[in-house]
This record gives sequence, C-alpha cells and structure tokens, in this order.
Amino acid sequence: MKLSRIALAAGVAASTVLLVAGPASAHVSVQPVGEAAKGGYATLNFKVPNERDQASTVKLEVNFPADHPLSSVTPQAVPGWKISIDKSKLDKPLEVHGKKITEAVSKVTWTADGSEIAPGYFQQFPVSVGALPEDADQLVFKAIQTYDNKEVVRWIEEPKAGGEEPDSPAPVLKLTAASEDGHGGAADGDAKEGDDHKAADSDASAKESSTAASSSSSDNTARTLGIIGIVIGIAGVAFGVLAGRRRSA
Repeated sequence: MKLSRIALAAGVAASTVLLVAGPASAHVSVQPVGEAAKGGYATLNFKVPNERDQASTVKLEVNFPADHPLSSVTPQAVPGWKISIDKSKLDKPLEVHGKKITEAVSKVTWTADGSEIAPGYFQQFPVSVGALPEDADQLVFKAIQTYDNKEVVRWIEEPKAGGEEPDSPAPVLKLTAASEDGHGGAADGDAKEGDDHKAADSDASAKESSTAASSSSSDNTARTLGIIGIVIGIAGVAFGVLAGRRRSA
C-alpha cells in the first residue's frame, strides 16, 4: 500500500513538472530560411504556437529593433490575416545603394481576418528583411501575442547573461558571418536557384562529354578489333594456300 501511494505521488509530481515546463518551451520564435548573414538579406519565419486549450490566437505584433533598423521589410501575405506596417523616423538616416533612408519599419502586425491559430496548432508569418547589420551577432524582435479571450502575452524579455532562458523570451535571430565575397544571403533564393541551374547544366554537359568520349572509345575499339580480325583472316587464308601447295608437291 505504501509503495502504491509513493508511486502515485511521484506520478502526480512528474505530471506537474510536465505541465509547468510545457508552456515555457513553446513561445514565439524566429528562424531564417537558410541563413541570416551579416550585411545580407534573408527571409524570416515568425513561428507562433497556440499555448491555450480554450482560446485561439487572433493577433501578433512584432517590433523591429530600433538600435539596428532595417531598410527593407516586406511581409508575405498570409491567407486569413490582415497585415499592417508601422514606420518611424530614424535619428540617423541609412544610406542604401546611394539613397538616404530616413524612416524604417518599427512594427508589423498580423490580425486574424477569417482565420486564427486554434489550440494545438501553430502559424508561421514570413518576412523578407535586409540589409542585416554587420556590427551585431543577433537581433531581438519583441513580440506580443493576443488571444480571442482578450489575453495578451508579451514575449519581450531579452536573453539573460549566462544563456539562461527568461520566462517570456523575445524571439532572437542569430546572425552568421558574411560570405567571402562580402555579400550576405539572398532574400528569396533566386541566386541559389540560378547557381543550381548552372550546376545542373554543367553536370549535364559533363555527362554528355563523358558519353561522347565513351562512345568514341567504343567505336575506336570496334575498329581496332575489326582490323585485327581482317589481318588474322588474311593470314589464315595465306596459311591454307601454302599448306595446300605443300600437300600437292
């Protein structure tokens, strides 16, 4: 009986830990499609899970870092969601391709319009951004998640020293080193697709050359064997004629 009670208590304790730890691990996050290289462009996915059993997510607000403003922010349309973009004046204008940028996107808001994130589901919200800063290792995007029961969850706490995750962590984008040519990743992967096509064409040309070389080699081999066969045939005939003469003599 005592053992049964101990086992029951341990099970309750374990389930409590899981219930407490579960929601903390699911939060709004950001991940690049491919890599997010310093000085380059990238497509980011803001992933929003629903953490409630009795409510749906109907709004997401993502604040862009003011200390590292981005000259280009273009959200992708998401079916069933309205998008609004807020901009703010920059204290120090940005110079991009010879043009001065005096304002930058400060916030992007997605509001449910015929859709929502139901319990047990998540939604991704893609955004093309650039140029990423060259003097930073990461970007922090503070996010606010709103449910249809009016509950608001603020994912705004920045990472703590020592790597410990805060209770309501803000989405953090890790930046990678710029490539050797000094350019970062493309925003939409067109360059990579072009490289893939070139590589495919190169492979096809190499295969054609290899096939042609193999065919040529086969032809040469056939010709050589044919000549050898003819020579052997002539030699056989001559040998037969000589043998016939000897018998006659």
